[in-house]
Amino acid sequence: MSTRQRVQSFGRSMADWSERWIPSPFLFAVILTLIAYVAAIAFTPDGPYQNIQNWYDGFWTLLTFAMQMVLILVTGYAVADSDFVSSYLDRLAAVPDTNTQAAALVAAVALIFGYFHWGIGLIVGAIFAIFVARAGHERGKTFHYPILCAAGYTSQTIWHVGPSTSAGLLSATEDHPFQDIIGIVPLNESVFTIYAFGIAVLVFVTVIPVLAFLAPDEEDATGIEEYAPELLRGDDPEEAVSDSDDGATITANTPRSPADRLNDSRAVAYLIGIGMMVYVINYFVNAGGIGEALDLNVFNFTFIALGLFLHKTPAAYMETIRDATEGAAGIILQFPFYAGILGIISNSGLSDLIAEGLLAVATPQTFPVIAWLLGGLMNLFVPSGGGEWGIIGGVVGSAAVELGVPPGKAIVAYGVGDMWTNMFQPFWAIPLLGLTQVRARDILGYTIVVMLVLFPVFAVGLYFLPY
Repeated sequence: MSTRQRVQSFGRSMADWSERWIPSPFLFAVILTLIAYVAAIAFTPDGPYQNIQNWYDGFWTLLTFAMQMVLILVTGYAVADSDFVSSYLDRLAAVPDTNTQAAALVAAVALIFGYFHWGIGLIVGAIFAIFVARAGHERGKTFHYPILCAAGYTSQTIWHVGPSTSAGLLSATEDHPFQDIIGIVPLNESVFTIYAFGIAVLVFVTVIPVLAFLAPDEEDATGIEEYAPELLRGDDPEEAVSDSDDGATITANTPRSPADRLNDSRAVAYLIGIGMMVYVINYFVNAGGIGEALDLNVFNFTFIALGLFLHKTPAAYMETIRDATEGAAGIILQFPFYAGILGIISNSGLSDLIAEGLLAVATPQTFPVIAWLLGGLMNLFVPSGGGEWGIIGGVVGSAAVELGVPPGKAIVAYGVGDMWTNMFQPFWAIPLLGLTQVRARDILGYTIVVMLVLFPVFAVGLYFLPY
């Protein structure tokens, strides 16, 4: 048996295991809540009722951050779903001829976009997986749809060493929670470093070949028609009517009111977009550059402006934002539950026990590897880069300062752990699952293989790469 056949066999085994044992993302959150609750009772002084109180106290603590994350997702979706971006993706989707090429290309596109923006990478990865599967179907080819969707999700293995890093952006924001410990850490001391760039390159040269090896031969593949036939292009002529915001039917002969003309006005979209970009440009000029001043609010503000320019009218932009919110539904529901887990492990002191236990064995040389493992573990319970950093950032930052490790390097190492176990934690797959219409269990068998392969890659990279 060849190496590729062994990899394919292992991938099929993991896919079968995932199909049998992986629960829905929401149930995953519930199970992790129970694990955190029991662990807090067992290992901290807080009893059963106090940990219920800890859970409730944490439940609502991330609402502002949750809204920022939802905005990153929906504004990223709006950019990815624009005609300008989609037209290029559609043309690119016709390139691959085999399952190997298709899986590798989807992974490459997802990783490129994911590096620059985790929300865009997630949405582009999902959309491009659909486009490639559909293009293959139209040419009589069967591209294995679950692995294309898994390839689209691999954007989440690179984002935390790119400019949309939530921990990095949070630490670059004035008055962040750990400013007294690590100060304000601009992005040119965290993700805009040789250390972070090196990790990004390692992800590229590892993930793409792994997905190519995992892709089955065409005779063993299951195409998009088996999972989401409604996503195939139909032959029905386009409907002659459309729905307005209030549900009224509009035809070509319907008189257009002044409100309708404003809704469809390019001038309004461009005026608002230009005003926003004037502020953004002035902000960065005064701040001394992007690496010095980029934070979550400015990031989202910029992408709202880009979306207005790309969709050209307020009505078109609002329509795509409305579509995007369906993908954010799971985030909206589950974020409070993960914030509740945050409350349990933070308020009970469990997070300090975990962090201090791991960091107690760290040296200046091994600290990045320890911070990575800690980030990976915490991500299983609180799958939010900024949320996790809010729990353990103080401990990690204090240890880094004490050991003489630059805070920016600590942020990168922790972020690598966060994005690494995304391949097992299905929370951020929710928007992709909604778009592609597959289940978490359909893709996690493949993404777990990616996570396992990245283990030695990250360990070596974090230890040896220069900062």
